[in-house]
Parts: sequence; structure tokens; C-alpha cells
Amino acid sequence: MVEMTWPQVSARRLARAGLAEPLAATPAEVVATMCGAHAQVMSAAELSVALRLENATRADVRAALWEERSLVKTYGPRSTVHLLPARDLAAWTGTLSSVPAAGGAFPPDRRLTAEQADQVVAAIAKAVDGTHLTIDELSDAVIAGTGPWAGDLVMPAFQTMWPRWRQAMGMAAHRGAFVFGPARGRKVTYTSPPDGFRPVAGDHGPLRAFLHAYGPATPEQFARWLGVPKRWAVAQFATAGLEEVSFAGSAAYVLAGDTGVPAGPPSGVRLLPYFDAYLVAGQPRELLYAGAAAQRALAGGQAGNFPVLLIDGQVTGVWHQRRSGSRIEVTVEPLRELRPAELGELREQVDRVGAILEGRARLTVGTVTVGAHA
Repeated sequence: MVEMTWPQVSARRLARAGLAEPLAATPAEVVATMCGAHAQVMSAAELSVALRLENATRADVRAALWEERSLVKTYGPRSTVHLLPARDLAAWTGTLSSVPAAGGAFPPDRRLTAEQADQVVAAIAKAVDGTHLTIDELSDAVIAGTGPWAGDLVMPAFQTMWPRWRQAMGMAAHRGAFVFGPARGRKVTYTSPPDGFRPVAGDHGPLRAFLHAYGPATPEQFARWLGVPKRWAVAQFATAGLEEVSFAGSAAYVLAGDTGVPAGPPSGVRLLPYFDAYLVAGQPRELLYAGAAAQRALAGGQAGNFPVLLIDGQVTGVWHQRRSGSRIEVTVEPLRELRPAELGELREQVDRVGAILEGRARLTVGTVTVGAHA
């Protein structure tokens, strides 16, 4: 059995993620390499993608999403909002729609039945076909296309109540009924997927992409990242043609034959934003967030709630940005004293963040006083 160490795997992941050197790729190709970019906070998604490219800015990511449509915004891993490559949407929806439904989060009298959920998904797909609808417009169309029961206010949300049909939003996205459209002012819109789109199940596309980017990994780690039952993930691993290796003293899996590692150790200073894919997918977490990093940069064990300072493949601090017009104040809190060369690289990274966000960034090394996901 091939043995792989944490420094070897860390260097390999950094290289494949475009965090050792920028990738010669398009925004869509980078997002494919990342296995999706978390996009609940769009500015963080734009930064995640652009920092992996040479001389890219947030404008390039926006153009790929809203003009070229080589990217789509939809519900991805863990049923959270992600950017995904349009070319891979069929494989992603095929995989996500094949996951067994979880137990109902609502009491039976508030829950959608399976038949009602199917009706809602069909109504959403019909409503957004060829147009862009706000959530209120979509709600009116779904209720009109199904029945008054869909509009019952039974879902507690943000100190108000949402209509029953919204329980099926994640399911509808995973079945490919809609993707996000460009904002209308401050309002989110929903639209139909790219022309000719159909979900395709059974090709193991997301699993293979995950293992290429973040392997070696176990079924448990894949299940946690994707937000699916462990038993389902185990079955996927069993049929994907994988190779078992020894990673950091434990059994894990890579794509068959994919055991190569870079010659040198992990290196470089990087600033990664909220919920960067490298942070969320990287396992074992106790190796990526070693020592004091686990307490300072994780929130209840969850990765991504803090932007982090990454040095030589290890989480070595946290950071925060505050914008006022074109000025961006970047505060970085290292967990140890930085060497002169590291401080020089950090200044370059701050300049790069400013360029990506189309502003002028200034570095302060000091304590980050805001909390998680501030």
C-alpha cells in the first residue's frame, strides 16, 4: 500500500488548488478544480476564484457567471449556495438528486408529502422557464400551479413564516429545476438552467473531482463535505474504482493510480476568504488546523467561519477586511511571529486582495476583534 504523509498531501493539494502557483485556466475551470465555490457571500466567492488565477479580478468571475454563463449559482454541497461550472451541472444535479431524502425537519402536519414536493419542483421549473423571477413572484407562480396548500405559512424563518412550498427549494435545485439569476436591485432572482440541460446520474463526477482535489479521503470525510448520509457515500466509494492508500497512518482513498506528490514541501503565504473550498474540504482538520489554529480559526469545529492566513499549507492565523469606498483595511492576526520573508509575502497577498476586489488595500498586523462570519 502506498504511504502518503501530511506534508506531501498538503503540497499536492495546494498545487492542484492553484494556491501554490496560479492556474492557467478560466474561472469555470478553476471552480471545477475547487469542486465548487461557496457563494453565500458573493464577495468571498469572487475572491476565492480570482486568487487562483493570474491577474484576475472579481469582474472576471462576474462575467463568467452572468455574461458567459460558464458558471452557475445554485445549491451545491451541503445544500448551500455555490458557484458550479455550467459544464458540470448535469453531473452535480445527477449526484445530488440521487441522495436519499433525509427525515422531515417539520412535523407531519407542516411537511410536504412526496407527491406535493414533486408538484412544487415541476411548478418551479415551469415558472422560471425563459424568465427571471424574484422569490415573491416565484411564490405566486408555484401556489397558482399547485394549490393553496403550497402557500400555508408553516416554515419559521428569520422571525417570520415562509410558505410550505419553500421546503422543496433545495430539492428543486438538486433536480435542476432552477439556478439563480442576476439580482434585480437588492432582490435575488431565479431562472432556468442552461439550454439543453438534463441531470445525469451515476458517473461519480463530483466524487472523482473531490478526490483529485482533496484526496486522500475517506467516505466519512466525503459525506461530511457533501452533506449526505455516510452509508450513501460508502456505496459511492465502493463503485468508483478507487485505490486505498495509507495517509498519515490511516486508510484513505485516491483515484486509481493517482498517488503522485510534488517533490518539495508545501510553501507560500495565502489569505483565504470565508468558506474557501480548501478550508472546508481539507481533512484531517486537526492537521490543517494544528495547535492553536483549531481554537482560533474554527467555530464549534466548523471550518470557514473565519478567513484564514495560510502559511506553508497550515492555518496560521485569521484576518478580516473592512471596506470604505475603494479603500480596504485588511487586519491580519498571525498565531506566531512572522519571519521577514513571510511578512513580505503577506504584503503581496494584501495587494492582491485589493486588486481582485478592485480597491486599494492596506495591511495592519494586529488582533482581529470581530467574531465568526462577521
